[in-house]
Amino acid sequence: MTAPGSAPRVGAALAFDGIRVQYAGRPLPALQQVTFTAHPGLVTAVVGPNGSGKSSLVRTLLRRAPVIAGRVLLDDRDIAPLDARALAQQVAIVTQREEPGMPLFVREFVMLGRHACRGAFGAPSDFDRALVEESLVKAGIADAIDRTTDSLSGGEWQRVRIARALAQDTRVLVLDEPTTFLDIAHEMAVFELVDALAKEGRTVLLVSHQLNLVARFAEHIVLLDHGRVAAAGDVNAVMRGEILEAVYNWPLVVTRDPAVGVPALLPLRGRGRSR
Repeated sequence: MTAPGSAPRVGAALAFDGIRVQYAGRPLPALQQVTFTAHPGLVTAVVGPNGSGKSSLVRTLLRRAPVIAGRVLLDDRDIAPLDARALAQQVAIVTQREEPGMPLFVREFVMLGRHACRGAFGAPSDFDRALVEESLVKAGIADAIDRTTDSLSGGEWQRVRIARALAQDTRVLVLDEPTTFLDIAHEMAVFELVDALAKEGRTVLLVSHQLNLVARFAEHIVLLDHGRVAAAGDVNAVMRGEILEAVYNWPLVVTRDPAVGVPALLPLRGRGRSR
């Protein structure tokens, strides 16, 4: 984010190194030896079917997953010693679900993204206010700045949450299913925003079930299946029919997106290829 007088952010390499997550009462790990790196200047997407471990990966960053092995690294430094404030100065996370405890004005809610960068009782600066306004513009929700959070639709609420993450002005941005509740136009706008932020130099980790949009925008794709990395690499390495059909357990074909020429997934009807 580049408010007046600020310099563009340069991302930090975010690496998951042998992550193993095991929830109590579950026979199998949610994540099993997951290793990959999200690099600055690129969109790295994590995809996979429901229950594949995508959200558990985000929960490891939030310290809400029982990690029994492995490390998360920022530029080769383990994040484990960082307190919540220090981590929030480096990584902004938009979780899949969130409900505000009480209604706030949108301006106030997005300003919460600046909390980690201010003193406990510090008033917002002109720089903070500029970042909040710029974040709302980039998230496409500036017209809601004086509304309250309980007056927002599902799609508006999602964009306001993205604006709060942008206002943190971090080196790394992590988004877990950020286009939930969004219509086609706003869904595309979010992906284009994510792409622009990466091109500014930030590290962007995107968790999404929108495989065809991921194929358009992500330079690196990590496909999870039952907590393991089933495939990883560029779009041509991952978006392959034999790989996706086995992971999603559904008949499909991979064709070409007529707009941009990248692979595109086309699910077939029912379980018969002839239908």
